[in-house]
Amino acid sequence: MKPMLRLIGAILALLPVGLEAAPIAYQIDRSNSSVGFQVMFGNDPITGTMPINDAQVAIDFERAANSSVFAVIDTAHSQASFPFATQAMRGPKVLAAANFPTMTFVSRTMDFNGTSARVLGDLTIRGVTRPVELHAELYRQKGTEDGDLSKMSVFLTGAVNRSEFGATGWNDMVGDQIQLKILVRLDRAG
Repeated sequence: MKPMLRLIGAILALLPVGLEAAPIAYQIDRSNSSVGFQVMFGNDPITGTMPINDAQVAIDFERAANSSVFAVIDTAHSQASFPFATQAMRGPKVLAAANFPTMTFVSRTMDFNGTSARVLGDLTIRGVTRPVELHAELYRQKGTEDGDLSKMSVFLTGAVNRSEFGATGWNDMVGDQIQLKILVRLDRAG
């Protein structure tokens, strides 16, 4: 019996480490994470941020297909670069934050290429869900050592057309395409 156990142990020791890999669960650092956006108001950009209320993030650095994201973004506390824009954005013609105080993002697939990733998912705004593609850059946070994946920063970029979600207010003055710049700070869960 002992020779058989030794043989099994030797075979297991020879298996690649990647076979044992599993997704790493992360908690979001809410105070250092936000969704940034920019939209054109004539020739001038309006910028702003939206807090991320919650996120469940699991990253499998060996097999991207095992990774997942579910995020809840706080539209009711979104801020634009000037007060009138904030009021209009939260109002019934754009985000309708009184009726839809949050938006959600759920990933469908992720593809990694080194520290870059393509993230395909579904974004729900005003109760309307549409597919979206985001480009992500993953970084170890400053102060972590090589191989330490306990603290990660993720910078995502992409764009959505607000009209696809029924957010058509002031379309004669404000552009349709919203540029997204999202910074997420993550701490390994547990």
